This record gives sequence, C-alpha cells and structure tokens, in this order.
Amino acid sequence: MANPTFNLGDLAVAGRDRLKPFRLPVWLVTICIVTFTVLISAGAAIYKNAPPIPATVVSPQQEIILTQADIQSGQETYLARGGQHIGSIWGHGSYLAPDWTADVLHRWGLATAGVLYDDNPDFSQADLDALSAVDRAALQARVQQEFKTNRYESETGALSLTAAQTKGLAKVFRDYQTLLSQGSSVHSIPSGWFTDPTQIRNVTAFFSWTAWTASANRPGSPLSYTANWPHDDLIGNQAPGQFVIWSILSVIVLIAAIAAFLFVYLTQEDAEEIQAVAARPAIRIATPSQKATTLFFGVAMALFFVQIVMGMVTAHYAVEGEGFYGIPIQQYLPYAASRTWHLQLAVFWIATCWLAAGLYFGPRFGKHEPKFQAWGNGGLLAALTVVVVGSLVGTWAGIQGWLGEKSFWFGHQGYEYVELGRLWQLLLIGGMVFWLWLMFRALKPALQAEGSKTGLNHFFLYSAITIPLFYASGLMYTNHTPLSVAEYWRWWVVHLWVEGFFEVFATVAIAYLCSELGFLKRSSALRATYLTTILYLGSGVIGTLHHLYFTGTPVFITAMGSVASALEVVPLTLIGFEVVKSLKLSQEAQGFYRMPLKFFIATCFWNLVGAGVFGFLINPPIVLYYSQGLNTTPIHAHAALYGVYGSLAIALMLFALREITPDRAWDERNLNFSFWWINIGLVVMMACGLIPNGFYQLVQSVNRGTWYARSAEVVSSPWMQWTVWLRIPGDIIFTVGAVMLVYCVGKAVIAIFQQPTQAQPTEEPIVK
Repeated sequence: MANPTFNLGDLAVAGRDRLKPFRLPVWLVTICIVTFTVLISAGAAIYKNAPPIPATVVSPQQEIILTQADIQSGQETYLARGGQHIGSIWGHGSYLAPDWTADVLHRWGLATAGVLYDDNPDFSQADLDALSAVDRAALQARVQQEFKTNRYESETGALSLTAAQTKGLAKVFRDYQTLLSQGSSVHSIPSGWFTDPTQIRNVTAFFSWTAWTASANRPGSPLSYTANWPHDDLIGNQAPGQFVIWSILSVIVLIAAIAAFLFVYLTQEDAEEIQAVAARPAIRIATPSQKATTLFFGVAMALFFVQIVMGMVTAHYAVEGEGFYGIPIQQYLPYAASRTWHLQLAVFWIATCWLAAGLYFGPRFGKHEPKFQAWGNGGLLAALTVVVVGSLVGTWAGIQGWLGEKSFWFGHQGYEYVELGRLWQLLLIGGMVFWLWLMFRALKPALQAEGSKTGLNHFFLYSAITIPLFYASGLMYTNHTPLSVAEYWRWWVVHLWVEGFFEVFATVAIAYLCSELGFLKRSSALRATYLTTILYLGSGVIGTLHHLYFTGTPVFITAMGSVASALEVVPLTLIGFEVVKSLKLSQEAQGFYRMPLKFFIATCFWNLVGAGVFGFLINPPIVLYYSQGLNTTPIHAHAALYGVYGSLAIALMLFALREITPDRAWDERNLNFSFWWINIGLVVMMACGLIPNGFYQLVQSVNRGTWYARSAEVVSSPWMQWTVWLRIPGDIIFTVGAVMLVYCVGKAVIAIFQQPTQAQPTEEPIVK
C-alpha cells in the first residue's frame, strides 16, 4: 500500500539516523499532551473572552429595546428551524441566503447613516453612493463612531445605543418582519419561514446581537469581537494589519516545512521496506460476521446515491429559488432540508464504510470470529438504520417548524455537520461504543498475543477508541450555549473527529493490512503509523483553531491557528510522495487489488489538492477575512469531503469486498469506469462551477464588502447563475460514475451472500 511507507523519522533526529521504534510512542504521547493542552487552554480563553450578551439593550431614554432572553430565544428558534443551513452567522453556514451578521450590520449602518444625514432611516446604498466623495467620507466617519464605540457596561449588563442607532435598528426590525415572514425567492427563503411575530422579533434580535459583536470594539482593543469581520467600509470594518503578518508567516512556515521534508526525504537511502509479492492473492471465504458486514457497504452506497440527488436539488436552488425545474418543491423539501440531508448523508455513508471496514478487519487481524459476532453486526446495522432514518425525518420536521422547542432533541440542532437532534446523536454515540466492543472481541486474541502495549494490534484498538470519544465532544454544547463556545466544540467534531482521528484510524487499518498482505514488514508498518499520526496530530490539533478566527475569539487564536494549520499541508504532501513508492509493488499485487489501490491513490491526490491546496486557500487569515462565508469554502469542502474521505471510504470498502467477492462477480471493468467518471466529474464540477463561482464572489467581497458578495444583486447575477448551470456536466459525469459504483457493489454483495461461510478466518496467507 502507498500511505504507510513513510521515511520521515529523520525529521526528528540529526543526519540520517532514524527514530527508534520504541521512542515513537513516547513522541506521540508527548505530541498529544502538548497540542491538546494548547487547544484546551485556547478553549478556556475563548470561553472567558466570548462576546457578552447584554441583559438589556436600551435607548438614550433608557427604554428597553431588547433583553438577553429575547436574544437567547432567537438563537434557539433560529437553530431549531435549520440554523446554519439557511444563511450563516459569523460566516458559518450556508451560502445562498444572506450572512445574517453581515446583512443586518450593513442595513443597520445604512439606516443609521440616513438618520445622521437627514433623519431618514430609509437611506439606501444608492443614496450613499450618490454623495460626493467628501460628504460620503464624512458620513462614514460618523457612522463608524456610532458603531465602533463599545457602550456595553459590564457592571449593569446594559448595552446603550445612540439615538441614531436606535432608529436605525427599528428600520432593520421592520425589514426583517417582511423578509422572515414573506421569504425571498432569490435566497430560497420560503414564504412563511416564520409566522409568529414574537419569533420573528427574537430571531432578528439574535441577528442584531451578532452584528453588534462584529462592529463594537472589544474593550482595550482596536478590533471588534469578531476581529473586524465582516468586511464593511461603511462600518469601518477593515482587515487588521496583523492578519497580513500572520498570513505571510504561515506561508513561510509552510515553505520551510516542505523544504525540510523534501531535503530529508530525497536524501534518504531506500530502505527496501516494500516487499515483492511472489504469488497471486487467493480469494478467501468470508466468516459470518464479515458476510454481515457487506450489508453495511450496500446501505452506504444507497445513502451515497440519495446524497448525490440531494446535492443536485440543493445546487439547483441557486438558479430556481422556489422549485426544481418547475416543480414547486420548496414547501415540501426546502433548501435548508435538502442541504441538511446532503451534508448529513455524506457523513453517514462515509462513516458507515469506515465502521464496516473496522468490523471486517477485526476478525481478519485478530484471526478470531467471536460467537454471535454476526448477530452483533446485524444488530448494529439495524440500530444505525434507525438513527439515520430518525435523524433525517427529525431534521426535516424541525425545519418545517413542527417540533417547536423539542427540535433540539428530536429534530435539528442547527449546526453544520452536527445537525441531527441530540437524541439521535446520543444513540449514534451508543452505536459507536457497541461497534468498539465488537471490534475488541475480534481483536482480543491478537492483543493478548502481541505482548507490547504499543504494537500494531493495540494501535489499531487505540485509534478505534478515539472514534466515539471525539464524536462525543459534540455533547459539550446545547442550543443556548454562547455561540463562540458552541463553535469551538463543534469544530472538535468536524476537524478532530473527521479530519483527525478517523483519518488516523484509516491509516492504521491500511498499514496493518499492508503488513498482513506482505507489502510491508510489520515493523515498517508500525513505524509508519506512528510517524503519520505524529504528523497529523502535531499540526492538526492546534490547526483546529483556524476555523475560529471570526467567532468572537481573542485575536491570538488567529495567530496560533494560521501557523499550525499551514503545517497540515506537509503530511498531505507526504502522502502524495508515498503514492509513487506504492508503484514498486509487484504487478500481481497491483492486479488483484487494482481498484482499491486506485481509489486510495485518488484519496492521496485529493488530499494534496483538495485538503492541501484548496484548504490552504482558507487558512491564511488575510484570505479568509475576505472569503469567509463565500462559495470559496465549498471548493475545499467538495474536494476534501468526497475527494479525500469519500475516496478513502470507497478504498476501504473495496479492499474488504475484493478479498471475499468471487471472481465472477468482481466487475473490474465497470469499477474502473466508475473510478474515472467520478473523479473526472468532480474535476469538471469544480473547474467549471465552484471555482469561478467562488472567486467571483471573492472579488466582490474584496471590492465592496461581505454584505455585497452575499447580496441578491451578486447571488442572482448572470455570472453566478451561469456558473451554477456549468456545474451540470460535471454533476452528470459524477453521478453516472456513482451509479456504476452502486451497481458493482450491489453485484458483489449479492454474490458474497450466495457463497458459503467459514467459522473462523482462514490462516492461509494472502501472499507469500
């Protein structure tokens, strides 16, 4: 295999001396202690410095305009109805509806400017642009004084607004009474999204609070609570100069790290750790539990297909805001629901493949089939099916407003990638713990025989333990947790669970498999897993902070996150180099495992391009300042979520299926067709649609502000519309390839179930 043949131990020692294997666990534990200490300390600072929610918002006459209860109720209501899947807050969420922070802030600023200029809160952007340069500059200076001055009193909890701000905010509330009740076809906001005037008022209050945090300077700082995000010249929100410094530093660190890696890597002698394969691998007969595991793959492919359909519906909303090719589906499947399902299903089918791979490899690595293991696998599949169906129905019902205050528990939590209601989340964690127990049962003989607590069998178990452990970090917040704190813990799930420990688990599984197949010496596979994990976690744990630049965090978070996340590209580059080494495998081994290897090579390619190159587009603070909340993020998301994690899930699935699928049912030709059509489709989708679409918005954001880049004028512009239509060829190509993959997997699963089973895993070696 490609990934696990790393030679980067030399980065930690002088000259060409390799890290001794017994030192690697110490290095790994040390790295984890240091990086998690930093991350947890950063979390404590985020909690301490989170933007305050005023007890009252008052006018100059001390009339209470809003209360803390109004703002918190608005947050809970917004999250219950889909939250980050209909617009965004502080740039986090969906990209078709407005960013509510940027939109409210600019509307509020314009109305305040109108009051200051001629006591006219209906002042528009056109009115502002019509002023002479001198008058416009003078008026903007007055507006900036209104908004940048922080009038919050921590002793009383009162936030005082000026007379102009008070009148301006009243105008915002009138506008949003119309917008939130009547909707917007351009932004795919359904008519009747909210009908209760109290809910509309509270949701607007929540949006207005986020706008205040984005404009008022943090005490003792020249920057707002969100580090002057979003960009808005009217308010005086400009990119901080230090963002340029940290961005330059992150690029320097990246270049230096890659240069050091290349020097060490290219000056190493070939250790000849890759072994030749002398004979064609033999097809093995599945054990009962391994046969049951193939059903997981069938379910995963069904979810994959539905996810693609939801992606098409979601993308089409950008050009037809109230339907799908003339079909008025908005009231039955609104944009927030289709997008929720699109993301939920992506996580579900990818995680299903990875969990199933663990269940398959458990008996294979442990050389032991526990009693009733197949029944356990079947029970887990049934339980996961209940969770998937229940969460999908629940999120849809929450978005429709049918669950009310119960939406958090049974419907929609409101946050991207952790949408499912808390009940379903708890059940999913319970399912993962049960999965871990099933894995342990199968591995137990190998663990007992291994002796060393730091060997490959134990490492496989340790990596599996992190799967339910880090997903459980999503329980650390609720729907009324302060937004800054909730975002901190949410990114533990999205960044650490998916991009960190699930990838570590997959790497360990692949390294283990390679040693089992004879591609690698066992000692080499063990060293490779430690080195890879050290590289991933050494940069990735602290790199989590690059998602939190503008979420009401102290500015030092930006400095730490930008530098650490730059280093994440290094292990991704490493994987690309190791793909080349994988070609040294014998032609016989490549022939038998050709398709799993191809999908793994695709993983490596997209790791470098999607997660590395496109991920780095949103890492430097100065870039993200202008691109936060724009369609530049889906460039990275599509290339990384499917390109890396989806391809890796398929590779693991095909490794398992290839070993137990009869030759007559293994459709190499159509799997190869599927591979090329999926990957070419993804390239076309990005090159013709996502990239020109996102960069056009980025130009608008730099030139005029975040509010404008997300405005109806830009979203409905001919360029944005055409780039959505230009996605269609890529979408079709990708879908054809995916359908072929679903067909091939289904064909293999049926054939496996027609085969007999064996009581215990075979002791016959796969290769000599």
